[in-house]
Amino acid sequence: LASVTPTGAEPEPARQAPPGAGVTVAAGPAEALVAVVGMACRFPGARTVDEFWANVRDGVESVREFTVEEMLADGADPARIDDPAYVRAGTHLPGIDEFDAAFFGFTPREAETLDPQHRLLLECAWHALEHAGHDPSRHPGRVGLFAGSGRSSYLLDHLNGRPELTGALSEHQLSLGNDKDFLLSRVAYQLDLTGPAVTVATACSTSLVAVHLGRQSLLAGESDVVLAGGVSVFPAQRRGYLHHDGGIYSPDGHCRPFSADARGSIESSGVGVVVLKRLADAVAAGDTVYAVIRGSAINNDGARRTGYTAPGVAGQVEVISSALAAARVDPRSVGYVEAHGTGTTLGDPIEVAALTEAFRRGTDERGFCALGSVKANIGHTDAAAGVAGLIKTVMALWTRTLPPTINVDRPHPGIDFASGPFRLDGTARPWPGDGPRRAGVSSFGMGGTNAHVVLEEPPAPPVAPPVPPAPGPRLLTVSARTPAALESATRQLRDHLDAHPAVALADVAAALGRRAAMPDRKSV
Repeated sequence: LASVTPTGAEPEPARQAPPGAGVTVAAGPAEALVAVVGMACRFPGARTVDEFWANVRDGVESVREFTVEEMLADGADPARIDDPAYVRAGTHLPGIDEFDAAFFGFTPREAETLDPQHRLLLECAWHALEHAGHDPSRHPGRVGLFAGSGRSSYLLDHLNGRPELTGALSEHQLSLGNDKDFLLSRVAYQLDLTGPAVTVATACSTSLVAVHLGRQSLLAGESDVVLAGGVSVFPAQRRGYLHHDGGIYSPDGHCRPFSADARGSIESSGVGVVVLKRLADAVAAGDTVYAVIRGSAINNDGARRTGYTAPGVAGQVEVISSALAAARVDPRSVGYVEAHGTGTTLGDPIEVAALTEAFRRGTDERGFCALGSVKANIGHTDAAAGVAGLIKTVMALWTRTLPPTINVDRPHPGIDFASGPFRLDGTARPWPGDGPRRAGVSSFGMGGTNAHVVLEEPPAPPVAPPVPPAPGPRLLTVSARTPAALESATRQLRDHLDAHPAVALADVAAALGRRAAMPDRKSV
């Protein structure tokens, strides 16, 4: 197995307000506000949050054409790839065959028989904690886990028929490394986290439902810190697929939400985790607050739709309205909505109709809210789809930038953008605001479980007389578990400082000092 090192996560950004900060959190029950204080992800074309956001902001579509050689090497059926309906395109998630087994104390054989979804979620959880400047071994409170995964195709497609890997293992041992039931208890055990560890399974809405449940756990006092997210990995990534008329997958490998040319989505892999804390606790601890979760809601469509796999307008209207009510915000104050947006001819008009009805309960204004879907950039990441949209939207709020909606040459004729509250922006643009910038994120699972989260930009820091920085040098400390990993972490620190010349070294020193101290160390 190749080795990558979770200890090389980039340093936590400086503890300062986002550009132009000068607003305060709007009126509402402060004890019901939850802060996003850390993030980590891997999506097609990106290994870090910064790379992912740069791709989204710049309108990059992380879809590529596969060669015949690549598809055959990945197990494609030679008899099918010449079929005119065979789509030779898709996305590729970097590093699914990489895992730093020694870092987490796994033997090589344990690592080989562990579902990549378990591996990637474990590494991403560690990265997210590092990004938050949080060392669980020094935290006196309870850290909770809420996440879910896609189906375990690794066990079915890779381990079955490999007696050299599985011959000495019992069915129970294989289950521990591949079943969804053990996804989060594994992370809790490896990282010694003592809060609730709950695996969520609501199909495409899994990771956003996990965020809602994590928020509830914080507000109920069950957890003091929460990791929430999802992972979905399909080991056969360069195989392509056979398109079927009337199916949910695109005939050309591109996803075009809200477009007249929308014909479906594409199956994709990804993992994302966010770190949540009660806002008051985050502010008291001096955490970087990337965004605030003001409210959230989940529900199910029930039988109010045309079929089990079809979306329902009434359920979506209800979940969006409930989240806005929980957040105590007027729809007119929401400047961006990250939609579920699968790029299907049926789903997109239903979703925009539901959003419009929910918003029209509070305002008749037109075109004030931008609309987007990250599936146009990276495809449909299944159990990780909701957290992909959430991280995208958190970064939009943090940078005060409205991201573009790509792959739309002509808007869908079944969506009335002219008289509705929503618009499509073809390029990134500054996010203006005459009050707190706010956004909504939707995720709807096949089978009818819906989730919606209302976000707000981080609060401005308290106004205080400027304090001159203390004189003298700053001590930057880096640590890892191997010399090679230490050098890698040092290079990443150097690159981070090069890329952010205005960062305050005192903030970097403080952030590095909050991380877990490991045996190999360096000070600058």
